[in-house]
Order: sequence, then structure tokens, then C-alpha cells
Amino acid sequence: MTTAHTAPERVRDEAPVSARGWTIGRPRVGDGAQLWRLARESETLDVNSSYSYLLWCRDFADTSAVARDAAGRPVGFVTGYLRPDAPGTLLVWQVAVDAGHRGQGVAGALLDHLSERVADTHALNAVETTITPDNLASERLFSAYARRHGARVSRTVLFPAAAFPSPGHESEVLHRIAPLAF
Repeated sequence: MTTAHTAPERVRDEAPVSARGWTIGRPRVGDGAQLWRLARESETLDVNSSYSYLLWCRDFADTSAVARDAAGRPVGFVTGYLRPDAPGTLLVWQVAVDAGHRGQGVAGALLDHLSERVADTHALNAVETTITPDNLASERLFSAYARRHGARVSRTVLFPAAAFPSPGHESEVLHRIAPLAF
């Protein structure tokens, strides 16, 4: 069922969100290769195997979102999951936007769409993500999300640099955005 048939004020499935012609909806398995490319080209994300993006599009489509251009090509994505030990918490794993679409509000629209869609079926009260200290763009993205939703951001180091087997990986700081009310 589409948004127009049930509640026009809520974003549930594929929905136009921009005068520039992009839409946001659930990822499809066929999107996996492009999501992998977007992650690789971001030059900031830890890139997972291409196989993992295919699996993510299949197994976590309900807690992930893809922005598509007018031709239907993925130009941005957010992957996430509901934490098993805290089912009211959406953990946002990765956010990436094609370089040609940055600065147009794609990432913020992806986060808003996804959290509203998840809140339609789960008692969502928090969003979490981890951000390395040098990733100012992600800091701004999630701080703006918290402001839009009237929530606070708490920060704690989740994984210190020493926890990573590869040298040079920065600490991952957990950003918890709560309380959320939808």
C-alpha cells in the first residue's frame, strides 16, 4: 500500500521527496552493487564486501533506505538495524551519498524517511550511530537530525582505537539520539 492510500502525512514506501526528482524507498537486492560503489567512493566509510551489501539489501531492507534519481539509480543510502537487546533503538550503520548529490539534503531526508518508516511498525525511541572523531560531516548530519526531532545527543566511546585489529583506525564514538517520539 502506498502513502497516498493510507496516511499522506507519513512516509512509508517509495515517496518523492525532492523537486530534483529523487525518491526514497526500501533497497532491493539489485541495489547492492551500487551501494557498495557509493560506500567505496565515499572515501570515509569502512567498506564491507560487495556480498555484504547484497545481503543487507535482502535481509535488512525494512531498516534501510535508498535514494534514487529520476532514472531509478541509487544515489544515496542508509543501512541500519533494530538492536536485538534494545528493539526501540535503530542503529544506523552507514550513510553514503553520491558526490554529485551531496549538499541537496539527501542524507537528512534518508534518515527522516527511514526513522519514520521504522516507527510505523516499531516503538522507536532512539537512533544510534558511531562516528569517528574526524568525520565532521556525519557529526553535522546527526546533530541536525536530533534538532529536527527535538532529541538530545549523548556521546560515549563505543570502540576505542585499540580494539581494532588494523592499525590507524580511529575510535568509534557512539552517538545516541533520544528521546524520539513519532
